[in-house]
Amino acid sequence: PGFRVKIGGKKKYMFKTDFLKEPERPSAAAAIGAAIYHAVGFNTSCEQVVYVDPKVFELKPGLKVTANDGVTRPFDKAALDKVIREAGKRGEKRRFQASAWLGGYLLGPFKYEGTRRDDPNDVIPHENRRDLRGGRLLAAWLHHFDAREQNSMDSWMAVDKERPESSPGWVKHYYLDMSDSFGSLWDWDGISRRMGDSYLLDWADIGTDFITFGAIERPWERKKLTPGMEMFGYFHWEEFDPERWRNEYPNPAFSRATEHDNAWMARILSRFERADIKTLVALGKFTNPDADEFLTEVLEQRLRKILDRYLTRLSPISDLRVEGDGKLCGTDLARRRGVRPDGAFRYAASMKSERGASALTVDGAGEGGLCITLPHVATGAPGYVTVTIANGVAKGPLEAHLYDLGPGRGFKLVGLTRPE
Repeated sequence: PGFRVKIGGKKKYMFKTDFLKEPERPSAAAAIGAAIYHAVGFNTSCEQVVYVDPKVFELKPGLKVTANDGVTRPFDKAALDKVIREAGKRGEKRRFQASAWLGGYLLGPFKYEGTRRDDPNDVIPHENRRDLRGGRLLAAWLHHFDAREQNSMDSWMAVDKERPESSPGWVKHYYLDMSDSFGSLWDWDGISRRMGDSYLLDWADIGTDFITFGAIERPWERKKLTPGMEMFGYFHWEEFDPERWRNEYPNPAFSRATEHDNAWMARILSRFERADIKTLVALGKFTNPDADEFLTEVLEQRLRKILDRYLTRLSPISDLRVEGDGKLCGTDLARRRGVRPDGAFRYAASMKSERGASALTVDGAGEGGLCITLPHVATGAPGYVTVTIANGVAKGPLEAHLYDLGPGRGFKLVGLTRPE
């Protein structure tokens, strides 16, 4: 439930309330989820939880509203009061989710497959984009099961801001509405339990149950509500499997996510420390401080499961750079996040050039840091070299491709590969 609000005649927001059966979770999820998506690097709407005295609202005469039943009705004081009654209270103030209107000229949602025919810059089919395919793992972390076309928006950003429909300009892509994150209680308990493990209509699961007469115990059958935290539904880490997680409907980009796509997102998510998560959760402005602690812990433990799965197959070594005349340095994100005990990380490196191959020494440092001193092999013209680094934990190594420019000029890093 909600309505549009103009502040000062210019700033435009959508104000939404929570549901009585799920106090505070949807509005908090919208604000926290948008902030996390933004921190990862996606465009999102600006979402805030605000407490407002309803007396400040002034109704413009003649307002209308068309509900989901298709019937248009007056939006008068009675209609406004009906919405406000759903909102949580703090004294005389009511709790709302304030969603800032997007800038530019709105074009409608983007799709998770194909390209926009009206956007010449949109050249990679969306089902093949790593950012959209890797988004599956971000959605899994937050249990954002409603990540679909309808919760996205494209906007034309004209260079001339006074004429939003004019050219030149560009299309900006937004993720919207994370309010279904962190658990959602449906009228049917069976759906609430299955969300994240099975599609709403999952023919594979239906077929398996038909063949086995339902004898197989499913993960969702073991799920339980957490006493005192029922507003989060079945959101937890115990039955969470990041590899198995599914959203509400089949998503063409999510369904095509590869090991490389998921590992790419896992390397980004590994940057979220517990202190970061706690700060983000505070944006939800929960009345009960125990809700902050519960949500922080669940997100932390779900993230640990993601990192344990996706930083141990492909190499988790990242942030590679050349320092000085011949030092190749980077960060082992798996060691930095303690995915395995320190003793499990045993580094081995070698360099291959036209002169042959040679073993190299890896020096470890704090916070997952490592450096390798590279010997110069070029004589005259720059020489092409490949440095292979294994950390003893991940099944695959990291391959760094460089040009040796010679003594005094150092090395130039030109590419990275992570073989499976």
